[in-house]
Amino acid sequence: MTFEKWLQSRLTAHGFPCGLIDGNISPVTIAALKAFEKAKGLKVDGVADPLVVEALRASSSTVPAAIAATLPPRDVAEGVAAPAAAQVWPRQKDCLSFYGPVGESQVRVTLPFEMKLAWDKGTRVRAMTLHSKVADSAERAFVRIAATYSEKERAELGIDLFGGSLNVRRMRGGSAYSMHSWGIAIDFDPKRNGLNTPFAKARLGQPDAVPFWEAWEAEGWVSLGRAWGRDAMHVQAARL
Repeated sequence: MTFEKWLQSRLTAHGFPCGLIDGNISPVTIAALKAFEKAKGLKVDGVADPLVVEALRASSSTVPAAIAATLPPRDVAEGVAAPAAAQVWPRQKDCLSFYGPVGESQVRVTLPFEMKLAWDKGTRVRAMTLHSKVADSAERAFVRIAATYSEKERAELGIDLFGGSLNVRRMRGGSAYSMHSWGIAIDFDPKRNGLNTPFAKARLGQPDAVPFWEAWEAEGWVSLGRAWGRDAMHVQAARL
């Protein structure tokens, strides 16, 4: 995501809509920026200086319903086609026929915010490998998450800790392939959302994580924590 698109998305998230999030700093964007500066008691000059950027990084207390309703068009402006309705993904048992052989048809998905490897936090992650059939859907979810949570909130929630996507292997304790084998599953912050940790005790089982899960569920992805009661780290484009 370019700085211009980030600027537009954050202004919109704070309640100062810019129209399409297209990276074009038009008079509409400048007007939104000036209105934001005035509301925050900053110099009203339409310039995104460091003070403005810092204020934009802070999360808005609420996102009005009218602004939330603009999220699908904003995703289109990001170059990701918004679906008419949530995708219905195959059941786990049908993944081979739907997605094809494990480990194939993979594409690189660029993230709208920086993540860190959960097991090596000094390593930054700006992209991940996912199956081509789920890539656009995942991009839309990540864009929605970026517009909902500030950098600080993402760190507190642990959704900036990447626990893995593509990984061709069998399920733990079984012979069937893991959903990671097709690159249709993503793990977040494994340490605080363990495989056997009850969902209510997991970090991603807390109320502030609800918008995160709703971003995925709007795309038809399944949260094992919400659907199964444990393994809150895991979201997948396959039904149980």
